[in-house]
Amino acid sequence: MLTIHRVHAVLLTEDGVPCAGQAVVVSGDRFAAIGPAEELLAEYGERARVRTWGGVLTPGRYEPDAAALLEAAYWPDPREADVLGTEPLTGTALDALEMTDARWGASARRGLQRLLTAGTTAISGPFTRPTVRTAVERSGIRVLSAPRPQALVPSGLADFAVFDEEGVCLVTALGGRLLHRRR
Repeated sequence: MLTIHRVHAVLLTEDGVPCAGQAVVVSGDRFAAIGPAEELLAEYGERARVRTWGGVLTPGRYEPDAAALLEAAYWPDPREADVLGTEPLTGTALDALEMTDARWGASARRGLQRLLTAGTTAISGPFTRPTVRTAVERSGIRVLSAPRPQALVPSGLADFAVFDEEGVCLVTALGGRLLHRRR
């Protein structure tokens, strides 16, 4: 299935200047085309689903500190918010918790969800805790051994994020699949 993602602008170059009036076409897990929205709508519109987002479409973010965020911090369950709060716990607060493998895995899943809501599509490892490693593998997020410049190019992986004018992530997609959508 083809999907056209129509946005206010697309960040195509490394200079950080968004190109207004652009869109991307996603086929499967790849970008099929990137260009002026009107041209892409004319060419693909009748056979594609069209999604319109109010923001700038960019390559997804890379998080180099993912191992520390997922293996050295506890992301509290919302049901624990009244006791533990909502922010990750580290240091003595983490040491005070009884951390089981199941708790580490659940914490990693919540941490990964927070990364996705920030537009992250690639992270660094390695992950030494088996339950954290399993959570990362199942999430579909890309694990890179070294940072690589991510670019939006035809035939490239459709990993991207859309941010509104205030920098809030509206959408995160990995391989063309929406894994985060702000309500």
